[in-house]
Amino acid sequence: MSRRVVLGVDPGNARCGWGVVAEEEGVLSAVEFGCLSTPATLGRVDRLVRIHRGLTEILTRHTPDEVAVEQLFFNRNVTSAMAVGEARGVALLAAGQQGLPVGEYTPSQVKEALTGSGRATKDELRTVVVMTLGLERPPRPDDVSDALGIALTHIFHRQLGLT
Repeated sequence: MSRRVVLGVDPGNARCGWGVVAEEEGVLSAVEFGCLSTPATLGRVDRLVRIHRGLTEILTRHTPDEVAVEQLFFNRNVTSAMAVGEARGVALLAAGQQGLPVGEYTPSQVKEALTGSGRATKDELRTVVVMTLGLERPPRPDDVSDALGIALTHIFHRQLGLT
């Protein structure tokens, strides 16, 4: 079995969480993870450009085999949903420019894959991410552990032949 590397992305225009997870001979490990932050003082376009540059740099540095991105779910705040949708589009563009396949997962699919319940809490999700990847402490902010969870979900779906 060869090494597979997945970049997970939890898109947002203020904070875009990301996590690179490797799978080698059944062993999962967090290669690197973090959060791309953009100040509210930047205009919308400048924020998206900054996120695109950051993701492109991460893709270049880690050369993942696949990318997994959280799907947009609709909430009551249309402005927030639009901003997340724009950041999601930037993540899809960055992956597409590298010619990488992309898996897309809803928050409930991530919770279901990692905890067995689509209604799991953020704390439960974070605990499973820490345990699965053998991390010393929970990644912060939550966007980072969400991104690692998205990458793990993609790996689990592939193992089960769902992707």
